[in-house]
Amino acid sequence: MNENLFLRDPESTELGRKIVRQSILLIYEIGFEDFTFKKLAAAVHTTEAGIYRYFENKHRLLVYLVTWYWNLLEYQVLYQINNITDPEMKIRKVIELLSKEIDDNIGGSDIDHKALYQIVIAESNKVYLTKDVEENNKAQLFKPYKDLCARIANLFTEYNPDYPFPRSLASTLVEMAHFQYFFMHNLPSLTDFGQEKDPRKLHEFLEVLVLNNIRLGK
Repeated sequence: MNENLFLRDPESTELGRKIVRQSILLIYEIGFEDFTFKKLAAAVHTTEAGIYRYFENKHRLLVYLVTWYWNLLEYQVLYQINNITDPEMKIRKVIELLSKEIDDNIGGSDIDHKALYQIVIAESNKVYLTKDVEENNKAQLFKPYKDLCARIANLFTEYNPDYPFPRSLASTLVEMAHFQYFFMHNLPSLTDFGQEKDPRKLHEFLEVLVLNNIRLGK
């Protein structure tokens, strides 16, 4: 984890680990807008000052949590495609992973992956849609997200070296997977999956979108 994300490594102490894990549950329960360090302090039985010793503010904590998710997802991608040689099957596997929650057995952590996934779906855009985006980018706070997109883009290039937009399609795939999942459950008229709420339909849509694009010119 990028040391610019925290003032003190939360994984280095029992209190820090409680702060991270309870913040996931609390943000999942009440949303980022209503989340405060005062409420988090009450949940972990410490003081606000105790929270501020680890994180500068709640936005930096959110970046930390979302970064954790990107690291887990990239690990899962590598784990799942490690023994696959067919480029198209690799892409299909990545799309499958983006269409569902992270496997609880991945990453060797006791965090609530389901809650973390829902936070990423609902809150991850707030990580970089800020006035401080350039400064945060220089501090490499978004590197895990960019690394994941670059890895996906490389799979597209492996499948079709002549495809001209691998990075744009990779970031579009990641964002669209999350937007469509959110719309499916909250704004169903913006999707074709609103009635059934079947993630397999989302998976099918993303496969059609991606594979039809990267086959252009092949």
